[in-house]
Amino acid sequence: MIYLDNSATTQPYNEVIEAFKKTAHDFYANPSSLHRKGGEVERLVRQARESIASLLHVDSDEIVFTSGGTESNNLAIKGAAFEHMNRGKHLITSQIEHASSMESFRQLEKMGFHVTYLPVGSDGHVSKDDLADALTKETILVSLMHVNNEVGSVQPIKELGMVIKENSRALFHVDDVQGIGKVPLKSHGTADLISYSAHKFHGLKGNGVLYKRRNVSLFPLLSGGGQESEVRSGTENVPGIVATAKALRLYLQQAQSNSEKINYLKTKLLNEIGAINEVVINTPRNSAPHIINFSVPGIKPEVLIHALEEKDIFVSTRSACSSRTAEPSHVLTALGVSNARAQSAIRISLSFQTTEKDSDVFLVELKKAIHKLKQVMR
Repeated sequence: MIYLDNSATTQPYNEVIEAFKKTAHDFYANPSSLHRKGGEVERLVRQARESIASLLHVDSDEIVFTSGGTESNNLAIKGAAFEHMNRGKHLITSQIEHASSMESFRQLEKMGFHVTYLPVGSDGHVSKDDLADALTKETILVSLMHVNNEVGSVQPIKELGMVIKENSRALFHVDDVQGIGKVPLKSHGTADLISYSAHKFHGLKGNGVLYKRRNVSLFPLLSGGGQESEVRSGTENVPGIVATAKALRLYLQQAQSNSEKINYLKTKLLNEIGAINEVVINTPRNSAPHIINFSVPGIKPEVLIHALEEKDIFVSTRSACSSRTAEPSHVLTALGVSNARAQSAIRISLSFQTTEKDSDVFLVELKKAIHKLKQVMR
């Protein structure tokens, strides 16, 4: 099997699964319980929190455990909006955000908030001038994705963050779900909130992390026992939390030793795919090393996906969260791509486990599939 859909989810490390199983079996007490067994579990949660904080170079009391990237984004965006709405009701984001962010903003619009959706250039970047012009005294939050999950464009987070801090009192939220371990997040200390999801770095689904700078207050979306410093109530998913800490440590170790390899594979694939006459590359230059987006105009992407699937090769069209909609990708259309081209887009996404042999086989089978499908259409 050749799995090239790692932006949708990654294969969990064996060590992560074992850590989950052992914790679930041996440490099943509630960490809020006062007895010894509860104390043992609470220590595991504290150790995992400290480990993750150390790996992210933040303090342990700035780590909030969530159920994944969607909840982290919702908590950051809605939590900030509700908590600070007395200062203003203006929010800023971009036109190419993940569905979990976009739908959060659309919901807030229905509740009386005003949202500015910043355009992007063909490189997928938000303009510093556009951002500066959009900021007002009423702006309480700016939320931007670091690495785009469909095309791999990388926002200049440091520069944009400095614009925000120099021109407003707005909080800055960064969705780093696709960037962690692949593209260093250079926020220059300007990010107040950062979202992560465990299953994007070989952890388990249903686990996420939100970095919340210590003096930032959020309105909790879940009420209850006051877990996670009263920001996110609910009995902790202790096996998932322990497994997340294990996954992040292993993943970042692998990132250090495999970054050159994944950059090499991406360059090779871009050159080879771009040389196919029927193909148009959508991924901008200087993009993340693990995502390649291209179109084969005239061929429905689902047909090409299933043709590759017959060869045990797995790719996708766009974000898994949006793959079932018939509408063209909002990310590609925001980049100026035509609807026809956007509707025929294919995304391949690599991991540090992807081999050169995988890429060679994929290229051979892609060319065969395109040729075969074009012949059938004549």
